Parts: sequence; C-alpha cells; structure tokens
Amino acid sequence: MKKVYIIGGGASGMIAAISAARCGHNVILLEKNEKLGKKIYITGKGRCNLTNACDRDTFFDNVMSNPKFLYRAYNQLSTYDVVEFFEQLGLRTKVERGNRVFPLSDKSSDVISVLRNELVRLGVSIRYKFEVSDIITKEGSFHGIKLVNSDEILYGDAVIVATGGLSYPLTGSTGDGYKFAKKLGHTITDLSPSLVSLYVSEVYVKELMGLSLKNISISVKSGQKEIYKDFGELLFTHFGVSGPVILSASRHIIPYINHKDAVTLSIDLKPALTNQQLDARVLRDFEEFKNKQFKNSLTHLLPNKLIDVIIPLSSINPEKQVNSITKEERLRLVELLKNLTFNITRLASYDQAVITKGGISTKEINPSTMESKIIKNMYFVGEILDLDALTGGFNLQIAWSTGYLAGKSLSS
Repeated sequence: MKKVYIIGGGASGMIAAISAARCGHNVILLEKNEKLGKKIYITGKGRCNLTNACDRDTFFDNVMSNPKFLYRAYNQLSTYDVVEFFEQLGLRTKVERGNRVFPLSDKSSDVISVLRNELVRLGVSIRYKFEVSDIITKEGSFHGIKLVNSDEILYGDAVIVATGGLSYPLTGSTGDGYKFAKKLGHTITDLSPSLVSLYVSEVYVKELMGLSLKNISISVKSGQKEIYKDFGELLFTHFGVSGPVILSASRHIIPYINHKDAVTLSIDLKPALTNQQLDARVLRDFEEFKNKQFKNSLTHLLPNKLIDVIIPLSSINPEKQVNSITKEERLRLVELLKNLTFNITRLASYDQAVITKGGISTKEINPSTMESKIIKNMYFVGEILDLDALTGGFNLQIAWSTGYLAGKSLSS
C-alpha cells in the first residue's frame, strides 16, 4: 500500500482517487476550494455532459491533440465503461442528441455527489482549502509536497497532479500544475483558450445580442482556405458569436488567430435551400407583400433582430416598395442570407473557455501509466496534459480515462 497525494478535486482527480483507493492505497485528496468538482458543477450548463456514447473510432476522431497517446487510457476506461461506472455508483443516465450522455436528473451536482460518496466509502481523506505551493523530489523521484503558508513537507510515495488547465479560473484552474511541472523539467506546449466564444469586428453584432439561430450552417476560412464547417446552433453575444458550432470552430482557428491570419465566419441562414430555391421563396414573400415597404417584407423569413441588421447590409432602400425591387437587388439579398460574413478578431478569454489547448508534453509522459518520464512516482492527468477534444463530452472522457489509469497504475 502506498501513501498517495492527489492534487485537485476535479473530474480527473476524483476518479484517480477512487481508482487508487480501490487498489488499496492510502489516498489523500487535496482540494484548494471549499468543495469538490467546481468545474463539473458548471459544465453542460449545469447538467454535466458526462461523456459521449460513441464508438472508439468516433471518440478518437473528436480528439484534437495527441489522440494516439490516449489509446491505453481509453482501453482501460472507454465511453461505455464511464456510463457503467456511474450507473454502478447509483447515477442514472440518459443519451441525448449527438450521443451526449447526461445524468437523468439533469443535475451536475448529482455527478459530484456520487463521486464524493464513493470517496468517503473508500476512506479517501479529503482535505479542503489545501493549496499546494511546491512538489519536492529526491534523486529523481517524488518525495513530498509543501502547502501554501507552510514550510512543512508532507511526505508520500506518489503524487497524481490533477490541477486542470487555465479555463474557468474562478473554479480554481489557475495553472498551478504547469508551474510545478515546468520547475521539475517538463515542457509546456503553447497554451490557448479553446471551445470558446469568438470576437468579431462588425459593430452591428451588438444589435443581435441574445439572438439564437438553430439549423444554420457555418464556414470558417483563412483567406480562401476553408478551416472548418458545421451545422447546428449559434448564439450572438455583445462582442461576437458563441453557441455549439462556434465552440467547436474555435478549436480549429487557434493556429490561424495566433499567427495573426485573417479569419472570416460565413453563416448560411437557410442551409436547407439552394440559392435558386431561396430566391423563389423570397419572390413568394415579395408577391405577398408587394404593396409594402421593403423593411416590412421579411417577417416570414427572419427574426426581427436579424431583419434590422440584414436590411442595411442589403443596400436596398428600406422605404422602397417591394414591387419596385429589382432582380439584381433581390439576388443580392439572397446571397447575403446564404453568406452573412463576419471578421473574427480574437478568441474570448480563459474565463469563458471550456478547456485549455496545450499543456504538459505527452512525449514526457508514459501513456501506459500516466507517470512522468522525468520524475518517478509522479503522475499527470486530465486537462493539465496536452490533450483536448471537441464539445460533446469528449474532454470529460479524457479526464475520466487518464485519471482512472493513473490511479490503477500505482499498483504496478
């Protein structure tokens, strides 16, 4: 039996503690907050998208950084295993659109509760408001830890670092683990907020704030090169765009934004219709409203907030009689509806980012155990690693799989 410290009581830290305790180890879980799972609590809009009930290939298709590194961890705890794991803890689950798995209760607090109950049942010592300031090594192996405002060394046989990344810093993810790792010789790859809202340069986006568009398609380009395309739901904010399709798009544009390349977002407001079909639809509406002004002719086609933006962008006089609109003007309107374009200026901050892209180089971690190749008996799990995926429960799956493997590997 080993005395094991786990730094961080988030998803990867809690499952690592459970996994290690089930192997008979003496586990001490150190959490700098006053409660466990603060980030879990806010995931999935408070519902917690636990994982994705997809097959193995689909899971790895959604992992953006270093997917091969995850093979061993995923094989130890797959998406299906995660569902079974939580069901056995008494959490009933359900599968929604896109194979997203949620608690049947729609309460992320229930996820935290079953994990905490299992930690207590297994005798894990949970110490709240314990913030680690330093990790001590001796002869290339973990030796102990120091706490903030204390010179005392807490000695142990192994440590699992599960401190998260930089996203949602109010939950405690403030990059502590990166500092520990870097000080001990690990490489930290370039860090960036990911799965995050986007800023645009067009000032009129403020007029669209709060408008949610469903069943639209987007295309993101750098110059003429298409970086990403998707179909789904988009939300306008006071500074730009957000929503599921945008969060996924943000991960793909990071290299371009970081290199100051021009990036544009094109929204097809009517993806189910070709330009010709949409033109025919507009013609029908114009026939119905032929004696009205142009500004009053789009109510069947668009939400009011969008009408107020589209009309000036169309360059058609809003006071013009519909029956006086030319074919050229009408086709220009159709093109606008199929290709509403914004210039992306930057990513939103870590405060709004679901995850952090980048982290400890996976080349320096043993993928079969999650143990550091530089420091013996020191393990890294979850978001602190250079691993990230798209939205849909895939990032939490990474946390569960890596944490579970590390806890289990302490016995080897």
